[in-house]
Amino acid sequence: MDRFEAMRTLIAAVDGGNLSAASRAMNTPLATVSRRVSDLEAFLGAQLLVRTSRKLILTEAGEAYVAAARKLLDDLGDAERAAAGEYRAPRGELLITAPIMFGKLHVAPIVHAFLAAYPDVSVRLVLADHVIDLVEAHIDVAIRIGNLPDSDLVARRVGKVRWTLVASPGYLANSPPLQRPEDLVNHGCIAFEGLQRHREWRFGKASEAVSVQINPRLSISTADAVIAAAQAQMGIARVMTYQAAAAVSSGTLVPVLRDRSPDPLPVSLVYRSQRSQPLKQRAFLDFTSPRLQAVLDQIEQIMA
Repeated sequence: MDRFEAMRTLIAAVDGGNLSAASRAMNTPLATVSRRVSDLEAFLGAQLLVRTSRKLILTEAGEAYVAAARKLLDDLGDAERAAAGEYRAPRGELLITAPIMFGKLHVAPIVHAFLAAYPDVSVRLVLADHVIDLVEAHIDVAIRIGNLPDSDLVARRVGKVRWTLVASPGYLANSPPLQRPEDLVNHGCIAFEGLQRHREWRFGKASEAVSVQINPRLSISTADAVIAAAQAQMGIARVMTYQAAAAVSSGTLVPVLRDRSPDPLPVSLVYRSQRSQPLKQRAFLDFTSPRLQAVLDQIEQIMA
């Protein structure tokens, strides 16, 4: 029995919730996955998992063993990367995640430049609007928008973005005045929402913040489609400053109620704390931070 392979299989089963998920993740036959876990339990003389019809449940011994196995495999990975030279020169693969539109507009171009500057590094860029667990998914760097919860992760702040209201000059020229949030009742609104409704727009900062309920004629689930609808004079749209900056810069949209904008949200590079930081990760952080900060500063100037 290869104990390291058995450990990896056990952790894949726990993370996936069942043996079938481990089979798919490891591209290994289900019978092989099941045998590895059984062999490991037999070797240890302890039951690690309780198998139900729907999921796997770790026993007390299993919880302790999986925690130790994760640390052991992480240490082994560090040793292998050190032996391969990853800590002597930037090389290897980086797994980066970012919100979809922010990633397409502002992270991907920086990644392109980074790859040109570091030919021995490759990047997997995963764009997703849901939060991915950095530890479980082995993410090297995540670009996060918003206030971060307390955790053991390290965050490097690179700028800020805000929610903003925008509309086309043609729409505003043919609509009632919009001088305060309450005036939105007289306007067509474009909601940025999917299956769940989000029809409360917040204005103002901290204790002065107020919320306004909107009744949109049009709701769309992607930011680029919301912006396109606003450019088509469909009404007032509420999007993030980085999403609207290009349209505002071109003059097809203009910000409204700027003095009532809510508090800005921080943009951060987030990564796991490690005893020895791989040079590929350090190189990416040092390369990306000033470039992303410059992009966000430019967006702030456009949207001011």
